[in-house]
Amino acid sequence: MLLVAAVLATGCTADSGAATEPPATTVASTTSAPVPGPDAFDPSAYPPLPPVPAPAGATVECRYTEGGPATPQARFSRVATVSTVGTVELTLETTVGPIPLVLDRAKAPCTVNSFINLARQGFYNRSTCDQLVDEPGTQLFTCGDPTGTGTGGPGYRFPDEYPVTVTSHVNGFLTPVLHPRGTLAMASDGRADSNGSRFLLVFGDSVMPAQYTIFGTIGESALPLLDAAAEAGHEGGPGSFGRGRPLTPIMINRVI
Repeated sequence: MLLVAAVLATGCTADSGAATEPPATTVASTTSAPVPGPDAFDPSAYPPLPPVPAPAGATVECRYTEGGPATPQARFSRVATVSTVGTVELTLETTVGPIPLVLDRAKAPCTVNSFINLARQGFYNRSTCDQLVDEPGTQLFTCGDPTGTGTGGPGYRFPDEYPVTVTSHVNGFLTPVLHPRGTLAMASDGRADSNGSRFLLVFGDSVMPAQYTIFGTIGESALPLLDAAAEAGHEGGPGSFGRGRPLTPIMINRVI
């Protein structure tokens, strides 16, 4: 367990430097045997995400700071007062089919505001999901960089939200917790408040440190589409830590 926590603590790149995604856990892969072996990935062996705290009020003030790569530079307000109530439904129209999303303002109001802002500007249009991790214990696509390199961003950053702000540290690391299939979260480079435009589509139960702001869920109808896209694998080879560019491309044509 300590080894798994240490490996996962390396994190994902949000919008600065070379892309690094959460590497696969170090559990053994299952074989074709009908009964999994003792080392097969067991989601129930890991702690769940912490409870979502109630918002302090009906609105919250969000602050966005200029910084990080701008590809292209997105328009943004440095300060915005946004709602903490309700959800917002959007759909990623992609080359593998529609991916509906439900954004949760109570969990991460500032993240939801940023995502909607970028979507309305067409920032995500014609962008590709540049990384796939598909191993037992870590299954996700990373999307949201218009350059498709894993190093792009909107030219601004903003603070972490749930569960980062309510999770304790163990030996200097945020506790690894189970992110259930269908989680929608921001990418991170491991540093605090490094959110930009890149986000994670978690299509399988994944154990990761609680350093990724969770701001919604992926619609059930989209999960089989992501499963099918992942089946082709990725370009990563030895030393890739179980990640690489998807062999089945996922391009976001637009967000509606």
